[in-house]
Amino acid sequence: MKKPLVGTLLALLLLGAGAAPAAAQTVQQARPAVRAVDFAGTVALSNCSGSVVRTPGSQPADPALVLSNGHCLESGFPAPGQVLVDKPSSRTFGLLNSAGTKVATLRASKIAYATMTDTDASLYQLTSTYAQIKSGYGIDALELSATRPVQGTAIKVVSGYWKRIYSCAVDGFAYRLKEGAWTWKDSVRYTSACKTIGGTSGSPVIDTATGKVVAVNNTGNEDGARCTDNNPCEVDESGNVTVHRGINYGQQTYGFVACIGAGSKLDLSRPGCTLPKP
Repeated sequence: MKKPLVGTLLALLLLGAGAAPAAAQTVQQARPAVRAVDFAGTVALSNCSGSVVRTPGSQPADPALVLSNGHCLESGFPAPGQVLVDKPSSRTFGLLNSAGTKVATLRASKIAYATMTDTDASLYQLTSTYAQIKSGYGIDALELSATRPVQGTAIKVVSGYWKRIYSCAVDGFAYRLKEGAWTWKDSVRYTSACKTIGGTSGSPVIDTATGKVVAVNNTGNEDGARCTDNNPCEVDESGNVTVHRGINYGQQTYGFVACIGAGSKLDLSRPGCTLPKP
């Protein structure tokens, strides 16, 4: 996993000021304009990154949701096979504007969903609605894509913790990604330009052509070891193992869309919902 951090000044100094927001994408006149990918809607956790997200069907009065990693939970890593649903939480998140400046502190009412089985994701429900965040701070939630990304898609990994944006592309997909005791399915492999580090865990992975979230950043192979903590390996359908030293990964998020209904209610029994269940 991209290890949660407790804040390290040395790493911050090495990173410098971070990357500038990308230029706006050129779109056809018939399509709605897509904003440039920046920090608006991302959040900083105490140890990780995240983002305020919505589904295509979300309404302004719905409670807002924050997406991060399962391994970023305040209670620690979920065990293999463990799925958390509707657990109380009062965790806070620093909401960022487009320039990466903190403009508000948002608070959770509960952990709506979290696991490190098949995927590595957490979804917090907030005490604020999407409309309240928009009217109070002028910030829209990022939309979760309802479709699977494809190889070659240009992406940006936007870290609210470090206030840094990484640009690369989807290099391919890992049938299974194994790291220590955990195994994830159909993980997104990045091209080598996205050299994400600890603290970028939970960052939204954004398709630059649509502006939608297609994955959540979660891990990378640090030193070439095989299938160990912080050194995930890929396992194909035949059981063959491949190690890509220095390459980083995210977990796809389109599966959340079918599981979230009216009022931001997560319902694992909804048609088409394939998220792991408790």
